[in-house]
Amino acid sequence: MVELLTLEDIKELEAELEDLKVRGRAEIVEKIRVAREFGDLSENAEYDIAKDEQAKLEARIVEIETKLRNAQIYEKTKSDKVGLGNTVKILDLDTNEELTYDIVGSHKANPMENRISNESPVGKALLGKKRGDEVEVKVKAGVLRFRILKIS
Repeated sequence: MVELLTLEDIKELEAELEDLKVRGRAEIVEKIRVAREFGDLSENAEYDIAKDEQAKLEARIVEIETKLRNAQIYEKTKSDKVGLGNTVKILDLDTNEELTYDIVGSHKANPMENRISNESPVGKALLGKKRGDEVEVKVKAGVLRFRILKIS
C-alpha cells in the first residue's frame, strides 16, 4: 500500500527510526539485563515487562520501515484543490456547523486535534475538491454532507 508522505514527514520518521534503533534498543537491552539479575525468569514480572516493551519497540521499527519503504513523496503545491498538507474549512450542511481540518498522512492523524488522514472517509472525499464543492461521505452513522468554504 502506497503511503503518501511529505518530505518533512519522511525526515521525522527517519529520525524516530534512528532513535528507536539506537537509544530505544539500548534502553531495552539494559532493562532486560537488570531484570535477569532478579533471578528466576519464570516468575520475573520485570523481565516480562521488559520483553513486552522490546516487542512493542521492534513492532514500531518494522511499522516505520514499512511506511518508508512504501512512501510516495507528496510535494505541496499551490493549488485550488484539496490535497495532503492543506487546511480545509468546511460547512456541515446538516448542522450548519463550520469545521476546520488539516489533511495529513495517516501517521499524523489525530481527530481530537482536527488532523484527519487523507485515507479516512472524510479525508478521501475532500481530496481533489475545490472551494464551493459539496461532498457527501458515507460513514457508519449515515451520510455526512459538507461544502468546502476555504482551502489553505
